[in-house]
Amino acid sequence: MTILDKIITEKKKEVINLKKQDSPTVNNIKNIPFYETVKGKQTMSLIAEIKRASPSKGNINASVDPVRQAMLYEKNGASAISVLTDFPFFKGSMDDLRAVREVVDIPLLCKDFMIDKIQINIAKQAGANIILLIAAALSDEKFQELYEHAKGLDLEVLCEVHNEEEMERVLKLEPELIGINNRNLKTFHVDLATTERLANMVTDPNTMLISESGIATKEDVEVVAQYGAKVILVGETFMVSPNVNETMQSFQVPIKS
Repeated sequence: MTILDKIITEKKKEVINLKKQDSPTVNNIKNIPFYETVKGKQTMSLIAEIKRASPSKGNINASVDPVRQAMLYEKNGASAISVLTDFPFFKGSMDDLRAVREVVDIPLLCKDFMIDKIQINIAKQAGANIILLIAAALSDEKFQELYEHAKGLDLEVLCEVHNEEEMERVLKLEPELIGINNRNLKTFHVDLATTERLANMVTDPNTMLISESGIATKEDVEVVAQYGAKVILVGETFMVSPNVNETMQSFQVPIKS
């Protein structure tokens, strides 16, 4: 089994348990647009991620206070904050998302492995503005079902791909947000050239490309900017940076018009 296979197996168990529980009563909904806010920017937009751990790296910053980290990200120019809510593999929780929603006024991405509508409903109630759908984890039919469900809840959808076949599948939906993951979710190998290769398949100027994973330096940001990325999603680099302010400022490089 690949790591992705193991994660999806756990998600199926999680969904069964979620359907046995009462729906959350706390409503943290804030309708804050992402796409419309960043589409006219001339510099790289940042989705800064709160990420305690990962399957490939183990603990990254296990003791992080998500509230303090989120406030730091907002203060230093993040266009959105990604909150990992998976516990078994990333040590996150939906409580992290709820807590962050209380203290920031920028869009929140619920970063999880969505396989069922109930996960999307809970993310919305917890304060998410964007949800992630991963092509590698879903059939065409399930991807479209969850995509339409999320859009029906006024959520934006980040459609994630990491190869040509997945890009072809996702483009059929004409999405506004496509995330190109430079990390192969089956091998966890990282290659920034993935952004260049897959960006060339996108012809709609209204599609916003987001480069994800493996971005550690200003030079990396400049590379994916040349490939056509308008946004980057960065987790580990910000989580371990000794000077988050300096690192985030250096990443806001000019982008291609």
